[in-house]
Amino acid sequence: MSAINSMNISASGMTAQRLRMDIISQNIANVNTTRDENGNPYRRKAVVFAEKDTTPFGEILMKAAGTSGSGVKVTQIIEDTKTEMRRVYDPSHPDADGEGYVTYPNVNVLQEMTDLIDASRSYEANVTAFNATKNMALKGLEVGK
Repeated sequence: MSAINSMNISASGMTAQRLRMDIISQNIANVNTTRDENGNPYRRKAVVFAEKDTTPFGEILMKAAGTSGSGVKVTQIIEDTKTEMRRVYDPSHPDADGEGYVTYPNVNVLQEMTDLIDASRSYEANVTAFNATKNMALKGLEVGK
């Protein structure tokens, strides 16, 4: 695997994890948003990753060279429809229903903070791999001195 390919893979991981951290931050910021632009409570969002697509020629070339992988990409940002929304009794709230319950987003701050730490550590690992590849390339250039 060439140094440039290795750096591209690390860079794609950093880009994907940065977007993941942005989405997690958006979830935390909207933990108490009971009404969005459509009048519905905010729903937690999550990022879905997949391996970057390669052309058929690229796949054959990578197999012949004995390497695999071409990085990661974000395929979609989905709304979490499986987790139940929180219902809190507060009849004085302007968004309370007829029974006095307010529907809050399905965002769990503890879960989001755990995901944020995970994304941050993944980002750091990609930075470390990128810098290691860069340093190896620089040392290779110094061999001729």
